[in-house]
Amino acid sequence: QLTESGGGSVQTGGSLRVSCIVSGLPQNGPYRLGWFRRSPGKEREGIASIDNYESSIYADSVRGRFTISQDKAKVTVFLQLDSLKPEDSGMYFCAAKENTAIPSLNEYLYDFWGQGTQITVSS
Repeated sequence: QLTESGGGSVQTGGSLRVSCIVSGLPQNGPYRLGWFRRSPGKEREGIASIDNYESSIYADSVRGRFTISQDKAKVTVFLQLDSLKPEDSGMYFCAAKENTAIPSLNEYLYDFWGQGTQITVSS
């Protein structure tokens, strides 16, 4: 079970941090965790992923502005969003896949999904 929190509204250039509590994953892995977003009129896209070995990858559109991290003890994955732009608006989802490491932005490589949290960036 995955539960996101921390979405909201912010102005251009602002920051937010979203969190996702992940239940049921083995603390020592292997697993991968990911953040995805669905913006209005667009398909869901992968934006950041991390595995239990702390390897991470980012979509080109967010690299250098967003940071994915995790607290293994609390089984929580975070996404720090800085320098936000209006095009970052959308529903943000966390996802998990157990029994495999290597981060991925491919939504088909995840088995478990949260309900999403909305982020709105105004200009």
